Amino acid sequence: MPSTTNALLRQWENVCHWPLGKRLFSFMIGVYIPYTGSISAKVVELKSGYARVQLRERRKVRNHLNSIHAIALANLAEFTGNLAVVAGMPDDARFIVKNFFIEYLKKARGTLTGECTCEAIESNAKRDVEVKITIKNTDGEIVATAVMQTLIGPKK
Repeated sequence: MPSTTNALLRQWENVCHWPLGKRLFSFMIGVYIPYTGSISAKVVELKSGYARVQLRERRKVRNHLNSIHAIALANLAEFTGNLAVVAGMPDDARFIVKNFFIEYLKKARGTLTGECTCEAIESNAKRDVEVKITIKNTDGEIVATAVMQTLIGPKK
């Protein structure tokens, strides 16, 4: 039985140990949020206030320079940050991204890993939360960093 009361984490805990469970979870997020699903990223790890997501290099995310497109990187960063936020907030809260800044540090090639750790959000009280995301390549080099300002508030 899942140990958490957060709906997203309950779903994750139900499927993450199944064969292909992480892929199924990632696919279902893509169905629910089609733009996010357009890059076919895979959720690798998820816990309260933490997310790690991988993006494989393939033709649909490449640019004309044969590296991963800047907006695919931004999509990966936003997806990773949003997962960390949602996994760390109560079910009676909602969020929206207010600002998003990304810095591209080098060409992104190969499998990339987005990682985000943020504070757990204890209540649905209206407030801003700053979220930092790092994207690394398979050599562990940082290829991009992002900062999101997210507004948390009660569900209506």
